[in-house]
Amino acid sequence: MRPAIQIFPVAGIGDVVPGQDIHSLIVAGLAYSEITLVAGDILVVTQKIVSKAEGRLVDPRTVTPSHIAEMCAAQGHKDACYYEVVLRESKRIIKMDRGVLICETHHGLICANAGVDESNVDGGTHITLLPVDPDASARGIQAGVGVATGVAPAVIITDSFGRAWREGQVNIAIGVAGINPIEDYAGQDDPFGYRMQASMLAIGDEIAAAAELVMGKTDRIPVAVVRGVTYQTSPSAASALIRPANKDLFR
Repeated sequence: MRPAIQIFPVAGIGDVVPGQDIHSLIVAGLAYSEITLVAGDILVVTQKIVSKAEGRLVDPRTVTPSHIAEMCAAQGHKDACYYEVVLRESKRIIKMDRGVLICETHHGLICANAGVDESNVDGGTHITLLPVDPDASARGIQAGVGVATGVAPAVIITDSFGRAWREGQVNIAIGVAGINPIEDYAGQDDPFGYRMQASMLAIGDEIAAAAELVMGKTDRIPVAVVRGVTYQTSPSAASALIRPANKDLFR
C-alpha cells in the first residue's frame, strides 16, 4: 500500500517582478508558511511566477501585428497585437476557430494560444510567455532551494491546459527536475497475472493537477509542497510527457 499524500500551500510569496531570484522567494514562502522540507518532497511551481522572474513579459502595444494576426483578430476577442505574440511563440498552428489558436509551441507543447496569458499579471498591460526552457528553470529552483534548505526537492513547473473533448482546464507539468514524470508499468503483471502492455501513468501531470487544488486561480498561492508521493528520481525532462508524432493518433 502506498502512503497517504499531503499537499501544503506555500503563501507569502507576493507579486514577482523580473530579475527576482525565484528560489529565494520560494524559500521565504516556505518560512512564512512554516513548512520545513523533508527528503522526497516535491515543489510544484506555477509557470506564471517563473515567467515573471525570468522577464518573459511582453507589452503587446509594442508589437507590430502581421496580416495573419489581423485576420485572427477579425474573428476573435483579442486584438491583433496579442495574436502576433501568439504567432511568434508558435512552432505551428494546428487549428484556429472563433479566435482561439491551438498551437504547438517551440517546446513541443500543444495548447491554446501558445501559452500566452493575460491573467494574474498586471491587469492587462503585459502578457506572459512560457519560460524558454522550463526544465532548466526547474533545475535552477531545485539547486537553489537545495543549497538554502539542505533538502533538494523534486520540482514540477506547471501550467493550466485544456483537454480535447473535456471541459475545463487542468494543471500539467511543463518542466521537471529530479523526478521521472512517467511511471511505466509495461511488461509488469497486474494482481490477476495479466501482463500489462501500455500502462503508463503521467504522474508529473497527476501531481501538478493535485497541487492546483490548494493553489487555485485567484488565491495567490503559486507554490505547493506535495509530500508522500512515491516516485523515481531521474534526470528526465517534461518532454517525456509529449507523445511522439508517429505514435499520436490525433495529429
